[in-house]
Amino acid sequence: MKMICSILLLLSLTSCVSGAFVVNVTQTSYQAEENHNITLEWMFTTRTNSSSKSLFIYCRLLADLKTSVLFHLYEGVEDPESQDEQFTGRVRWDKDVLRDGRIRFHMSRLRISDSGWYRCNVQTGDVKGSRICHLKVTAAADEPKPPTPTMSSQPESRGRIVLYVVLGLRALLVLCAGLYFAFCRYFTKSSGNRGNIYRAVQPIRSSEEQPITTNQAANSDAEIR
Repeated sequence: MKMICSILLLLSLTSCVSGAFVVNVTQTSYQAEENHNITLEWMFTTRTNSSSKSLFIYCRLLADLKTSVLFHLYEGVEDPESQDEQFTGRVRWDKDVLRDGRIRFHMSRLRISDSGWYRCNVQTGDVKGSRICHLKVTAAADEPKPPTPTMSSQPESRGRIVLYVVLGLRALLVLCAGLYFAFCRYFTKSSGNRGNIYRAVQPIRSSEEQPITTNQAANSDAEIR
């Protein structure tokens, strides 16, 4: 990576000395986490006698086995239809700095697939040039989970305890009522049986007393005689 950066800087310095058209990058390597934002920037030599219609800019992402169009400016007019779907709605460019020879892209909500080499080709009039920079998007660090509140569980446990107590009392009342009615029914039935026994025994007692009365009368007659 250091060797590539040195070569790019050497080429840019050589071009500046010779006075030729220069395309350069403000930073050769970028690194950011996914879902974060980043700004990529290129610089190129401007000419006072050139019109905006003679400016062509074509920026692409060169990744493994895939090339995606990041930005396309044709005759000074942006062509959004040529932009790859991967960057749709996530790339914004500054029009105001273009007249100063700057190409600036603001990329939002970075993805791992955004990693790779970004190359911008710039042409104005009959001169052209290009430069590349590298972007590495790393996976986002796991965010610590918020501690679970303990106070919220206390009212819930208390409510369950109260519910269990109420249900237990209701069950106890039902059981007591059942026992009471069963006892009353048993007592009523027992009282009826005792009355029947009493009625059956009473004639027997009267019949037993009758012979005793007859014998007493006979004995009394004998004594009189």
